[in-house]
Amino acid sequence: MPKRHAVVAGAGIGGLTAAIALHRRGWHVTVCERAPEPPTTGAGIGLAPNALRALDTLGVDAAHAAGSAVPETMGLRRFDGQWLTRTGTADLAARYGTPPIAVPRPAFTAALAAALPPRALRYGTRVTAIEDATGSPTVRTAAGPDLAADLVIAADGINSPLRRAHFPAHPGLRYTGESAWRTIVDAPDLGIASMSEKWGRGRRFGVTPLSDGRLYLYATALVPAGTRPADPRTELRHRFGSWHDPIPALLDRIERLDAADILCNDLYDLAAPLPRLHHGRIAWLGDAAHAMTPNLGQGGCQAIEDAVILAHLLPAGDTADSPDATDPVPAALAAYTAARRDRTNAIRVRARRIGRLGILRNPLAAAARDLAIRATPTRLALHGMDDLFNGFRLPDSGDPPPAR
Repeated sequence: MPKRHAVVAGAGIGGLTAAIALHRRGWHVTVCERAPEPPTTGAGIGLAPNALRALDTLGVDAAHAAGSAVPETMGLRRFDGQWLTRTGTADLAARYGTPPIAVPRPAFTAALAAALPPRALRYGTRVTAIEDATGSPTVRTAAGPDLAADLVIAADGINSPLRRAHFPAHPGLRYTGESAWRTIVDAPDLGIASMSEKWGRGRRFGVTPLSDGRLYLYATALVPAGTRPADPRTELRHRFGSWHDPIPALLDRIERLDAADILCNDLYDLAAPLPRLHHGRIAWLGDAAHAMTPNLGQGGCQAIEDAVILAHLLPAGDTADSPDATDPVPAALAAYTAARRDRTNAIRVRARRIGRLGILRNPLAAAARDLAIRATPTRLALHGMDDLFNGFRLPDSGDPPPAR
């Protein structure tokens, strides 16, 4: 019996997770990725308890796939090193069932790709258009051939051409005013066991121990869009060299890297929510659906939630419908929009507000912010994270994708 066919545009974390989830529901899946080969360099990604819980429904053990080290503490510091708030990851594990972890993004995407059947993933295949006027989508690719599909998943990233094509009236992206630098370094001699972000005035610096023992570093500053210093290593030293230890030592490690190993991106989010997360037989997920700033560490986590819930709501791919039955796919896509649009939009707005606090430049406003954070009891701070970390729920309809 022929299986339903899903074409996924984009082999990022959301696209690969969706492909795995649908494959395990009996769908035939094809993932089209415009990059010519899998990524071998890149930064880290944090996986919060909600994302780990979603992955667990698929039988994907992220810690096993990409390492299992967990930071001892997480918190927020001033640029001079003073802690504003700090929480032990053991307390997070007790509250949420598992602590957050951070993994190297290339290793994690490689582990997801390995869970797909052979030949499901096609690199060097850029989706150029989707024709779905007849209700049976045809996916056009730059290199051919065209692909007939029962469903198309647009996981084509923050600049999603498919979003622009099918929601032409949407305002698109909004620049936050910040540019970010990201890289990974080896620094075992520094003994850094805490995941922390440091706030200065208009600048931030983050340090995250990764599951393989290295450190994921990121920094942001308020600069005009498109600003690219000649040498990011010199720029980072100039902006953060006077900050508290061990940042100067970490900058020494950065200076040993090739400039090409330091990623630099302007930070954007979606200016407004999409009117819906589907159109015809196309579903959007991840950054293509609800691009958000990284301030809550939820961009990739929400893409994983999208993928698991979408597959859960769709019919099994290897079950035939009776000839007179109503096609269940459109109703499932409408249910997906209902399940995901409000949650992801609320997180997008919340991440934007946190970012505005983090980049305050006025000394009095920054001092008041720091005082308010220090005065907040840890239990209340954790309570404020409950809707994020405990927010993943499978809707009642559909069957959970079996772990295989």
